[in-house]
Amino acid sequence: MLRKITHIAVSSGTITPGLVLLTIFIIAMKKPVPDNSFPVKGYTYLALGDSYTIGEQVASKENFPNQVTMLLREKGIVFEAPEIIAQTGWTTDELQTAIKRATLRERYDLVTLLIGVNNEYRGRKTEDYIPEFESLLKQAIRLAGNNTDHVIVLSIPDWGVTPFAAGRDRKQIAREIDEYNSANELVSKKYKVHYINITQSTREAATDASLLTLDGLHPSGKEYTLWAGKIASFIKSKPDYWHPLL
Repeated sequence: MLRKITHIAVSSGTITPGLVLLTIFIIAMKKPVPDNSFPVKGYTYLALGDSYTIGEQVASKENFPNQVTMLLREKGIVFEAPEIIAQTGWTTDELQTAIKRATLRERYDLVTLLIGVNNEYRGRKTEDYIPEFESLLKQAIRLAGNNTDHVIVLSIPDWGVTPFAAGRDRKQIAREIDEYNSANELVSKKYKVHYINITQSTREAATDASLLTLDGLHPSGKEYTLWAGKIASFIKSKPDYWHPLL
């Protein structure tokens, strides 16, 4: 259309001010208009833990932190990709060391903490676990801007039901896991953070192999989906804190 108007103006031998303004207006209309309907950045999420957080044996998109952000995006609650400080085999003290060495933001909108299974596996006492877990939780709260509503603690899964535990005392493992979870739940209540019990669902793996990866120990993406669903449901239940970014 612009070329046609230019051609007519030249052939007539007269270019009027009005025609110049019209041409400028048409050119301006052709320029793309910035889309400001979506935010440049979403909410931030820091996940602290061990193999259960990093997602040993599954694709990164299947671990529970990434599934949480995916589920929330579907509901218009937009999160950036989660930052994950976790490694297979870590105990509470090893996680603490990693946090000190990491370059982190001053504040995150969401922080999750799941740690302790390797303390139990290595035969450490619950009494020693409690102060170390409490220290980690206090740090998680600080990283969430001292907003306890934005911190979630997950209970420790029961690895004693898995094929990996064959030949071991499964009942003893279950008792020790329960003791650890009683401890971290009490500490969580003390600091008024949200606590999600995932232990019972992990015990379903005793009769459902699809909840485990091929190594016969770590949760599958299917199991992580259950955890992610619980976390996402909690966040969606707090509209005063988590507004859809649309």
